[in-house]
Amino acid sequence: MTKHLFSPITLGNLEFPNRIAVAPMCQYSADDGSATDWHLQHWMNLAMSGAGMVTVEMTDVERRGRITHGCLGLYSDHNEAAARRTLDAARRVAAPGTKFGVQLAHAGRKASNRRPWEGGNALGPDEDPWQIVSASAIAFDEGWQVPEALDEAGIERIVSAFADAAKRAARAGFDFIELHSAHGYLLHQFLSPLSNKRTDKWGGSLENRMRFPVEVVKAVVAAAPGLMVGARMSVTDWVEGGFDVPDAIAVAKAYKGAGAAYICCSSGGNSPLQKIQTGPGYQVHLATAIREGAGIPTRAVGLIDMPRQADAIITEGKADMVAVARALIADPRWPWRAAATLGHEFHPAPQLARGEPFMRHWTQAAE
Repeated sequence: MTKHLFSPITLGNLEFPNRIAVAPMCQYSADDGSATDWHLQHWMNLAMSGAGMVTVEMTDVERRGRITHGCLGLYSDHNEAAARRTLDAARRVAAPGTKFGVQLAHAGRKASNRRPWEGGNALGPDEDPWQIVSASAIAFDEGWQVPEALDEAGIERIVSAFADAAKRAARAGFDFIELHSAHGYLLHQFLSPLSNKRTDKWGGSLENRMRFPVEVVKAVVAAAPGLMVGARMSVTDWVEGGFDVPDAIAVAKAYKGAGAAYICCSSGGNSPLQKIQTGPGYQVHLATAIREGAGIPTRAVGLIDMPRQADAIITEGKADMVAVARALIADPRWPWRAAATLGHEFHPAPQLARGEPFMRHWTQAAE
């Protein structure tokens, strides 16, 4: 039977009612890692979208792993309580079958920055900066803070921080965990030879460079045995001599062996020298390569904003799920529109059901 965007899918121990995922979107609006009223409305809005999989934003496992002062975290009791309150509210309004996950992460050398609308880049001395860490003492770019290379104790501490955050995620009520090893954050920094120049067991060969991320996957799977675990990966650095597709296939196999159930296939973010030609679906071929090379379900992401485009990715077997982010910011009911466009049923909350005929009318008019 041909699969399509609204076919159910099982990943690990979870069944999703369709193959639309909400990709994590940083909001930079937390209070010392804790979700605020902004997150309350944001998560509830995502819950009502009709997407089968909702992955909330990059959530850091320790305070110094945050990109900015406004980044979400799961490193304190207050963080955990705020996440539970916000998730409970989202569940009360969610579309039938929607599952919720949290993306656990550590920003590494890309931490201690201003929020994007504050100018980005490194916090100044009067902006409460903090010491950042990475695989090696190499700054991301000119003008960025130079990180401290993690020693053995530091690596072990961060592995434990991921495990502790996983336990908090389980207690808060999330259905799954996504590990962020993309976009130049700490796990990606260890994977890429551009940022990992170590000569110990954590660097050098690909086997050594992937050791830390694989240890994180194992620790999280062990710490939260009831939760499905997946990972996001930058499949290529888009830089000659950097992390690339064959490396990513090997890492995806190792993640799968450690207990990961899917890979969300993104790219780039680890070097200012990257050369990316973007366009609709520009990363889909990466999801196909990992799916075929590693034998693991994949999620395609990257400028996928048209329902028929998303459906074709599934029907043609290029990926198992499709993730949207900016399209959902522009149209919070994008899954409704996709269902109307493709001739499938959708189930809005009763309070919103009166909008269904208009959604179908507008979709038909647009075609």
